Amino acid sequence: MSDTLFPAGSVHFGVTPTLWANDDFPDIDIGIPFGQIVSEMALAGFEGTSRGGKYPLDPKVLKPELEMRGLVISEPWVSTYFTIKDMYRETLKNFDKEIEFLLGMGTGDMVLAELGESAHQQPIALVPNTPEFTDAQWKALGDGLNTLGDKAKSKNIKMCYHHHMGTGVMTMEHVGRLAEVTDPKLVSLCLDTGHLHFAKGDCLQFIDLYSARIKHVHLKNVRQHVMDRVYADNLSFKEAIQAGIFTVPGDKEGVLDIGAILKALAAKKFAGWLVVEAEQDPAKATPLKYAKMAREYLREVTGL
Repeated sequence: MSDTLFPAGSVHFGVTPTLWANDDFPDIDIGIPFGQIVSEMALAGFEGTSRGGKYPLDPKVLKPELEMRGLVISEPWVSTYFTIKDMYRETLKNFDKEIEFLLGMGTGDMVLAELGESAHQQPIALVPNTPEFTDAQWKALGDGLNTLGDKAKSKNIKMCYHHHMGTGVMTMEHVGRLAEVTDPKLVSLCLDTGHLHFAKGDCLQFIDLYSARIKHVHLKNVRQHVMDRVYADNLSFKEAIQAGIFTVPGDKEGVLDIGAILKALAAKKFAGWLVVEAEQDPAKATPLKYAKMAREYLREVTGL
């Protein structure tokens, strides 16, 4: 009888470069270069990485660098803009480029989110300025995502929608609407534990409702006192990150029971990428220290 939480080979552990540098806010950076980032990921014990802003764009350059360290790509991040004017063609064009990137890398899922009218990259109060889509925008988003999902499926790529703070798909209610307007055969979901809790959602309820569609997971924890301050003082997303809203699984400062979340995913027979993601200021949270903390915790909980 196996003593691992997931069957061997059914899940893969990745980490995002947002522990080392922030792609949304490039000034949250202490100058750690690409080579050091991926070397420290491997040293911490991860097998995959999402693509970051400091990474080479050409798979012929990137793939050997990752292979040398025993890493593969878990996903690129892809932004869509179906809910604003005159961005449909550009969104499809960019998506086609990302498909070619994944085919060149030979691994990874497509993780994407709608950023039309998003507040998260703006220097404004995050929660009050989160967009509420009209019925027409929801239809445009659903139709657009189904089109992209069909493209991805034709290339045997899993396309997973990422709910995100400050965007029009942020809350449990928003995710429910997204599920209604998209085809489950074409559009899967990425559960982000930190973003869902930040949006006052329930991760265990999310898993219970959408387990059949969850094909990719971002694991992060939340410092509750910072989250409370974001709501009370109307902080921006950048201010929330700088204040330390997110941390990694295994950090005792986090309020979420990541172990219970992993056990719930295992009970629903989740298979796929489990990716540690915690946007932190590397000047305050030493990236390798937190990456190792997360991987050791995941090994302890899952036996893998």
